[in-house]
Amino acid sequence: MRFPSYSKTFTQALYVSIFSILTATLLHSQSSPGERLKALGIELPPASKSVANYQPAVRSGNLVFLAGAIAKGPDNQFIKGKLGYDFSVEDGYQTSRLVSIALLAALKAEIGDLDKVERIVRVEGFVNSTPDFEQQSLVINGCSDLLVEVFGEKGRHSRIAIGAQSLPFGAPVEISAIIQVRD
Repeated sequence: MRFPSYSKTFTQALYVSIFSILTATLLHSQSSPGERLKALGIELPPASKSVANYQPAVRSGNLVFLAGAIAKGPDNQFIKGKLGYDFSVEDGYQTSRLVSIALLAALKAEIGDLDKVERIVRVEGFVNSTPDFEQQSLVINGCSDLLVEVFGEKGRHSRIAIGAQSLPFGAPVEISAIIQVRD
């Protein structure tokens, strides 16, 4: 039997995902999402304000709908670029993790305490990529892996990962999410 050959980029992204799953298992012994974030060395920034006529988070019943978020760099400027041209899969993966941190900040601003999360229901990821780029799912794994690291089994979710010709402000990744919470 012949196995398909995978690119070095795919193999590296696979190892990163496996490492993230193992990290999530170890971190799960921590008692709260806040403690898991701290163990990961992540401090949530203040939630971003909307840049247009929408809300970063809207709660309806026990669901919170998070608007699409994009990543900012250390200079507080939006990260710009295209996967398959400006960014590698690993760069996209790391950018996706940054976006998930922005999503968690918006979620915390809306519900007050991440302990109220019952389940991450859905993640919708858009990857600004060249027409021949086919590894959108590996990029959005950055978000998925972090959510599992922070919430354990509650962080496993349904998901889409879509390639886009362009995204707002030239962002390489935009992600939105639906979260089930309790009062």
